[in-house]
Amino acid sequence: MITLKEMKTKTELKKFIKFPFTLYKNEPNWVPPIMQDELDSMDAQKNPVFKNATAQFFIAYKNNKAVGRICAIINDIEINEQGKPKMRFGWFDTIDDIEVTKSLINKVAEIGKARKLEYMEGPVGFSNMEKAGILIEGFEHLNTMITWYNFPYYKEHFEKLGFEKASEWVEYQIKIDDAENQNPKVKKFADIIAKRYNLTPLQFKTADDIRPYVDEMFGLLNKTYDKLETFVPIQQYQIDHYKETYLKFIHPDFIKCVKDQSGAIVAFAITMPSFSKALKKANGSLFPIGFYHLLKAKKKNHRASFYLIGIDPEYQNKGVTAIIFQMMQELFNKRGITDVETNPELEDNKAIQQLWKNYEHELHKRRRTYRKAF
Repeated sequence: MITLKEMKTKTELKKFIKFPFTLYKNEPNWVPPIMQDELDSMDAQKNPVFKNATAQFFIAYKNNKAVGRICAIINDIEINEQGKPKMRFGWFDTIDDIEVTKSLINKVAEIGKARKLEYMEGPVGFSNMEKAGILIEGFEHLNTMITWYNFPYYKEHFEKLGFEKASEWVEYQIKIDDAENQNPKVKKFADIIAKRYNLTPLQFKTADDIRPYVDEMFGLLNKTYDKLETFVPIQQYQIDHYKETYLKFIHPDFIKCVKDQSGAIVAFAITMPSFSKALKKANGSLFPIGFYHLLKAKKKNHRASFYLIGIDPEYQNKGVTAIIFQMMQELFNKRGITDVETNPELEDNKAIQQLWKNYEHELHKRRRTYRKAF
């Protein structure tokens, strides 16, 4: 018999967070999150997303053993302001037992029906600035800090239970040429575009240099993606939260911006050294040695991860990304970075995928969200 228990207290939420540590303990490509960060993200006193969202966390038990988990999420902005009668679900993990998956999904449906919503979609986070999608290709690769890993049978479970594909994302591995072998077209084109539109690069030396521009970057992110059906606008309180939470992880070198002649930012990109291997070694905790591994990865690393890119719609078809890429190329060469992994990109976002055309690249992962009407 499968029973579900809602996790409410701090002790119970720790059990919720620790479940995948048991499920994936023998999986070499699963990258564990930092447990305290997970706990903080689920705390309504610490995560401002709960100003416009509610969440319930459940663990499934079979024979008194934890066998699955799920988070049922209601995003009020999505429902009330965007008119999407959607129930979200995320933090989904389960053993290979479709009855466990069915029990977890039924709980989400029960909550959604009680709120008179029409369908559920997931796995997703509290908002669109969080992890989304189950892996459907690329199980042989480590996940990044901003993606979930899962076993191949998840896809089979959802489809057997009548779910349909909602959105699909692709991820790429990109090889970075050394300075001597760089495609000369990239730099030449970057120089032409900068001159044509009176654009100049904006570089940073310290985190304090970045801070005054963060709001403008997120504003640009809203403008970049607001036409996508799945996008939920980023709220100011979320921006403030991300500023305080993540700025400490990002070396100023890894944020590149382009401004126009008025000083307004028209494009930006944020990358980070890859923390996947360091997080494996940390195994969910910063202490006593997890922080050391992350610091080491931040300072010396041949891999990087592309996290965010924003381009003013007015400049999206004018080649401005060439300037960003030239800045990144110089950074990667300077730091000895030879491999870059992109963040998940919607499969139909061809404009973004065109960014990699001048580099050796490989589509190495796909992930998907699933949808089902109540």
